[in-house]
Amino acid sequence: MPVLTASPTLGDLLKFECNPSYCRETVTLKAGTAYPLGAVLGRITASGEYRLSPAAEVVGEEGAETAVAVLLQAVDATDGAATGLIAARGPVILAEGALVVDASVDQPAERATKITQLAAVGLVARTTV
Repeated sequence: MPVLTASPTLGDLLKFECNPSYCRETVTLKAGTAYPLGAVLGRITASGEYRLSPAAEVVGEEGAETAVAVLLQAVDATDGAATGLIAARGPVILAEGALVVDASVDQPAERATKITQLAAVGLVARTTV
C-alpha cells in the first residue's frame, strides 16, 4: 500500500496568534527561490526584501542574518520577487518542528540562535504544541 503524505498546513505551523491584523504583514520576498510555509526570514537592510535567514552575514544582503519573521504561506519566487504573508510580530506561538531554516543553518546552536531571534519580536517557537 502506498504511503500518503500531506503538505504542511498553516495549522501545523501557527498554534496561537493574538490578532492577525496586528501580527501579520505582506512583504516582498527576494527572487531566486521557492519559499516554503514556515520559512524563517531575515530582512535585507538595503532593499527591504526578505529572504531565508542565513547563519552568517552575506555580502550584499546584510541584515538578513537576523531572523525577524516567519512565512505563513508557500511562495514561489524563483522567477522574480514575489509578495508573501508573514508573522512579523507577536504574540504568536509557532510549532518549532514546522519552521524551515536556510541550508546554512546546519548546527543545533545556529538553529537555537534563530529561534532566540524570533522570540525577540514575539514569535515564540514551542516544541510541544
